[in-house]
Amino acid sequence: QVQFVEAGGGLVQPGGSLRLACATSGSIFSVYALGWYRQAPGKQRELVARITIADYRNYADSVKGRFTISRDSAKNTLYLQMNNLKPDDTAVYYCNVQPPRPNYWGQGTQVTVSS
Repeated sequence: QVQFVEAGGGLVQPGGSLRLACATSGSIFSVYALGWYRQAPGKQRELVARITIADYRNYADSVKGRFTISRDSAKNTLYLQMNNLKPDDTAVYYCNVQPPRPNYWGQGTQVTVSS
């Protein structure tokens, strides 16, 4: 059974930074493109950042220049460095393969940006 375990969320002031981490199995990590997704209250889940096996990265326009996705193959861990956070970044953040598989969603980690 595939598991994604997200961590690193919290409450941060506007302009602050957080680093999210997502652990999963090596079999998934080495085969699939991976993505960070988020879902804000009352909104649909959206793709925030994507990284391929070849380390090609792309980002949603709303986070470009502020967020950085990376992967550590030795630790089977995906990261999302989030800088200059804004209140609109408030959401539950998830990781999954890209495109996502419905049965792979984990619990997510809450990010709240507020003063």
